[in-house]
Amino acid sequence: MAAGRKAFLRMTIYPAIDLKGGRCVRLTQGRADQETVYAENPAAVAAEFRAAGSEWVHVVDLDGAFAGEPANLAAVQAIVAVGMKVELGGGLRSREAVARVLAAGVSRAVIGTRAAESETFVRELVAEFGDRIAVGIDAKEGKVAVKGWVDTTALGAVALAQRMDALGVATIIYTDIGTDGMLTGPNFAAQEIMLQSVKARVIASGGVSRREDVVKLTELSHRYANLDGVIVGKALYEGRVQLPDLLAIARG
Repeated sequence: MAAGRKAFLRMTIYPAIDLKGGRCVRLTQGRADQETVYAENPAAVAAEFRAAGSEWVHVVDLDGAFAGEPANLAAVQAIVAVGMKVELGGGLRSREAVARVLAAGVSRAVIGTRAAESETFVRELVAEFGDRIAVGIDAKEGKVAVKGWVDTTALGAVALAQRMDALGVATIIYTDIGTDGMLTGPNFAAQEIMLQSVKARVIASGGVSRREDVVKLTELSHRYANLDGVIVGKALYEGRVQLPDLLAIARG
């Protein structure tokens, strides 16, 4: 369904910034008790990403994901001010919250928990904001996890993606929780099934640990034109990969 060659080989690298208490952190498999603080100033981290050549940054408001409403907007605005395109998720569970972050300069708002709960909510957002709305699907053993990965539903990740695709959602961010932050490599099989199942752009997330992972995803993008890019977090912070190198790989 989604197979085909891109007119030019390019995949977007989305370096990640996870916000908790205004700081840049990483959680292992989304667990709040497995937190590592990497920087006190997230905007400075974003500036480094921009200097390396990245146009986009993927930001998650972890406090917002747990609380159900955005909680780090000041830090988000500081990242926007650096001059990057910001993709933001975490706590965006009302139309007002989505409108607020988009008005603050966020380029793409990521809906997670509410997408699993209400197709009407997503349909109305897409009608109002178009391709500035993305849906984040976080899967644990193939089932959708919500509310900061605290709860796992009975809903299949692929089934939800297909429903979102039918609603006109332009971008789906697919995270395999089992690999997130583990530095064990992405779940390539699961990502390929997702790419085959929808027409929407898919951003892969979870598990990137070495440059070869990005090479393999870039090769996958030769077969699936809807593979938009990959989110890279912990591997960057721990120096296992270098952003300029990943950007060069992704440009083919």
